[in-house]
Amino acid sequence: MKKIFLYMSLVLAFTQMHAQKDFQGMAVYESKTQAPKMDGMRANRDITPEMQKSMEERMKKMLEKTFILNFDKSASIYKEEEKLETPGQQGGGMRIMMNSFMGGGGTFYKDVKSKSYTVDKEFMGKEFLVIDSLPKLNWKMESETKQIGGYTCYKATAVKEASKTDFRNFRPKNENEKKAEDKKEDSKKTSGETKTNFADNFEIPKEIIITAWYSPEIPVNQGPESYWGLPGLILEVNDGRTTILCSKIVLNAKDKVEIKAPTKGKVISQKDYDETVIKKMEEFREMNRGREGGPGGGPVMIRR
Repeated sequence: MKKIFLYMSLVLAFTQMHAQKDFQGMAVYESKTQAPKMDGMRANRDITPEMQKSMEERMKKMLEKTFILNFDKSASIYKEEEKLETPGQQGGGMRIMMNSFMGGGGTFYKDVKSKSYTVDKEFMGKEFLVIDSLPKLNWKMESETKQIGGYTCYKATAVKEASKTDFRNFRPKNENEKKAEDKKEDSKKTSGETKTNFADNFEIPKEIIITAWYSPEIPVNQGPESYWGLPGLILEVNDGRTTILCSKIVLNAKDKVEIKAPTKGKVISQKDYDETVIKKMEEFREMNRGREGGPGGGPVMIRR
């Protein structure tokens, strides 16, 4: 009897180890970012209310994305769901470039065992392979709970440095800051026109507060984008303007997905990649200096 009990215990232990080894899941996330309001922004008089509304609608659609996270006990891949482009939609090159600024732009691979990540990005016609250490957030565990898709989730908060190459971190300046800058422009005015840069309407905060909701019922140290480090799958993340919410979960599907890091592109650190992007965008703005208006960074002419 003792031999049978020992044999059953060994079989159970082996089965549990095997199940943990093969454990895999898939989560679908809907990402939405609040589009910046264009009301009251300094703009060219040629931009009609209809044009402004159309620009806001296009921006809103660009800031709504669907991502797929495939994960196991130690690694994950996070990638935007591919969609067919509709007639009249902006070109693929511009879309790829904008994706790099709005949380997309390739496959985001996380290895929580080695605490590293790899993401392939395309920027200005060049392919980069960003490899670096996973950002470690000092999560503050809260007692508040809520249900997401039938899973009990717990709240956690953290503060992180805002990325200067993520368009979603841009915040419209408040009215007092705009008025102060307008006075400076008026003092420099020497003619009937004043040059104003589109980017002058925005600023990047030094830090942003992150609120996450995780479920210990799915015991993996994973989450969307670069988020990780909680005792359960992160089902929702919010930074005040961007919300990433899980809409579907499938655990241990029959067909397994290969979870591996991308390999294509010039290997570069996150810091060097950010510096490259910032430098190229400054060059882009200088090239457009003298042209009228537009989010590309050229000056906006205001006729007074």
